[in-house]
Amino acid sequence: MSTPKASKVMPLSGFPEYLPAERIAEQHVLDVIRRTFELHGFASVETRAVEPIERLVGKGGDADKEIYGVHRLAARPGEGERAETELGLHFDLTVPFARYVVENAGKLAFPFRRYQIQKAWRGERPQEGRYREFTQADIDIVDVGELSPHFEAEIPLVVAEVLRLLPIGDFRIQVNNRRIPEGFYLGIGLTDVVGTLRVVDKLDKIGPDKVAALLVEAGATPEQARQCLDLAGIRSEDLSFVDQVRALGIQHPVLEEGLAALAAVISTGLDLAPGTLVADLRIARGLDYYTGAVYETQLVGHESYGSICSGGRYDSLASDGRTTYPGVGISIGVSRLLGLVIGRWGLTASRATPTAVLVALTDESARRDALRTAAALRARGIATEVSPRADRFGKQIRYADRRGIPYVWFPAAAGSSDQVKDIRTGDQVDADAVSWAPPVEDLTPALVIPGPGFPA
Repeated sequence: MSTPKASKVMPLSGFPEYLPAERIAEQHVLDVIRRTFELHGFASVETRAVEPIERLVGKGGDADKEIYGVHRLAARPGEGERAETELGLHFDLTVPFARYVVENAGKLAFPFRRYQIQKAWRGERPQEGRYREFTQADIDIVDVGELSPHFEAEIPLVVAEVLRLLPIGDFRIQVNNRRIPEGFYLGIGLTDVVGTLRVVDKLDKIGPDKVAALLVEAGATPEQARQCLDLAGIRSEDLSFVDQVRALGIQHPVLEEGLAALAAVISTGLDLAPGTLVADLRIARGLDYYTGAVYETQLVGHESYGSICSGGRYDSLASDGRTTYPGVGISIGVSRLLGLVIGRWGLTASRATPTAVLVALTDESARRDALRTAAALRARGIATEVSPRADRFGKQIRYADRRGIPYVWFPAAAGSSDQVKDIRTGDQVDADAVSWAPPVEDLTPALVIPGPGFPA
């Protein structure tokens, strides 16, 4: 009888997995995000991974063709299961959140402030910073019927506070308002606003010449294409963008509304976080549901990596047919950010385990006492484990060293006290499990920031 050949384990591209020390660094980033969101009053929610396909299609622009369909392998027609094409994995967190708001509106207090840290999926070509499975961290503010415009300034400033706490260097949040290009395009005679926005959104990827060619191919005249590029070229860190747009000589009421709204956002940014918010009129965002402010975020000196945080205002995404729940939100591309910070820059942690103390064993009969010692240390917040085997002390110390555990606890010999050893320095002192504690910096793993060249 032949022995089955073992199958080779191959990595699956686009589905990032980290080693323990890198995972600790990732958790640090997620903890900073979570704490900051909660400091600003955002409540946590989690939505299901799947949505009906009809809810996903038409919301994602180019993302529509990247939606993963979900079905049960053994499903048969007529078993009461949805057909395999009827459910899909969500490609972002905003679409499922809008559905969540409509379903739970009677139980929520408005304006509702939510944060959500969760996985999403897109079937795009994997590359650095772009994955098929990825983590996003979103905040949104949703209200009933109308949403105050001041939230459009608050949302990016919350994210700016998060980013300043992370070891990523300097950044800029680029802000536009969809009513500016919409009014401008209508003012120059282009009626396919969504189609034009989708083309202009490709500027960073394909450059102005190809964008102009695509606009002409879609029905614009060469002059209209040039005017679209002129608008997209306007950028300022102050309110001067308003005069720059008006100098283009195009008038339309929607354009004026957009200029006033964007000026209010930039003005708030100048007051509270000078230099953080930048008016950048090339920012379009490819998702169809945005109706007001739109945001993208780039790291200074690493602009070619693209946006690590984006979002905007949506007025009609959440509606039950009678009541509309307009909102504004922004999403940190956690996996995308970590692909740069961990993958390229090498951010890691000081050890690959949360354990600060290993309790050594003299022999197996001492394990019960060792477990009591470990329990006493854990009761005071000190991460502790007991040695897996009663080897020679030298072997147990080497085990701790390989794990990155800084302290080894030795049980008392006859007539003496327990002792604890810092295996990095060799220092060994008497210790009591109900009173001894390591230095604060050793309680939990610390971030290890690489040497020269790291941006933070």
